[in-house]
Amino acid sequence: MKALSIRNPWAWLIVRPDLSGSARAAAIAAGVLKDIENRSWPTKFRGRVLIHASKGMTRAEYDAAQDPLWPVGGPTIELPPFDQLQRGGIIGVATIDECIDPIDRTSHWHMDGAFGFHLTDVKPLPFVACKGALNFFNVPPDVAVQLRQMHELGAI
Repeated sequence: MKALSIRNPWAWLIVRPDLSGSARAAAIAAGVLKDIENRSWPTKFRGRVLIHASKGMTRAEYDAAQDPLWPVGGPTIELPPFDQLQRGGIIGVATIDECIDPIDRTSHWHMDGAFGFHLTDVKPLPFVACKGALNFFNVPPDVAVQLRQMHELGAI
C-alpha cells in the first residue's frame, strides 16, 4: 500500500487520534481536522493512502503550527506536548479524492501557492514504526504484514 510522509504536527492534525465518534464527526463538520495536505507538486493519485508521521520535527515547526490554529473565529486546537507526538511511523489512513490547484483554494488548511491533496475518510491507526521516503512510497513488506494483521483483528 502507498504511504505519504507528513511532518508533525501536521500529520497529527490530519489524523486527530484524540477524537472519535460524535466528537470526530463534529470536528469534521467544523473544519477542525486538517483536510488538505499541501505540496509543491501535483498528483494524479486517487485512493487510500497511509499517513506516515515523519521522523523529523523541529521545535520551530511545532511552535509555528500552534500560531494559526485555525480556523479564524473557530475552536482552538490544542496540540499534544512536543515530545508526545509519535514520529517515524504509520499513524493513520485517508483517501485522496482530488488534487486542488493552488488558485482554487477551498479550505483554510490550503496554503497559498500549494497544490492541495484533499483528504477524506481519515482514520487513525495504531502506530507502526516505518521508515519514510519522499513522495508516495510503498510500505516495506513487514509493515504491510503488521497492518494486514491489525485489519484482520478489527483494529483498522
